[in-house]
This record gives sequence, structure tokens and C-alpha cells, in this order.
Amino acid sequence: MLNDATCFKNVYIVTGYTDLRFGIDTLVSIVESKLESKPFVPDTLYLFCGRRTDRIKGLVWESDGHLLLYKRLEQGSFQWPRSESEVRSLTQQQFRWLMEGLTVTPKKLVKHVVAPEYSA
Repeated sequence: MLNDATCFKNVYIVTGYTDLRFGIDTLVSIVESKLESKPFVPDTLYLFCGRRTDRIKGLVWESDGHLLLYKRLEQGSFQWPRSESEVRSLTQQQFRWLMEGLTVTPKKLVKHVVAPEYSA
């Protein structure tokens, strides 16, 4: 389920460190304080990562309550943004990169080159 986010309209990550011992209520309050809005939006996934980058928690609002997801990698780790403590929106491509162990922001973008015109 977490490798494919096409079922979610929005995906947000809470950058920085989150204590993964926190339960649903505390994670909901973290989202409320950082987004300054209610995290009761259907089909929206909020992701959290602790100090150990081999596991993440996800929080999803369904029509009757919150769903708490937990994923632990057997090998490898997630490249989680640690510099800021905020909530960031991810595109489907960035989410796929995160799940594949890549960074959500590319280090270097490939520049497009305009082909030179040759006069004959």
C-alpha cells in the first residue's frame, strides 16, 4: 500500500525527527500544529520518520476515524529531509523516489540544452 500512493490525493511529510512511539492522537496534534488546520481530510497521507531511517509511520483520515500505517524496511533506509521541521507536500514522483530510497529533492537537475543552429 505505501509503495503506491495513487490512491491518495495529497501526500505530506513532516520533515525532521518524529518519535515513532507516538500514537494517533499525538501525530494528529503534530499535524494540526504544523499545518495550522485539521488533519481530517479524506485521501490525504501524512508521513513521519524517526531517528532510525528504516521505518516510517503514516496517518490517514477515513470517514470513521484515523488509520495508522507503519512500514519497516528489512534492508536500506529512507532518505528523509532532516533540515527543517515542517510539513511538505510531495508529488507522486517525489513519493516514489522516497519509497525507492532516493531523496525527494534531486541534488542536480539535468539542464535542457537548446541545439545550436548551423548555417550552411
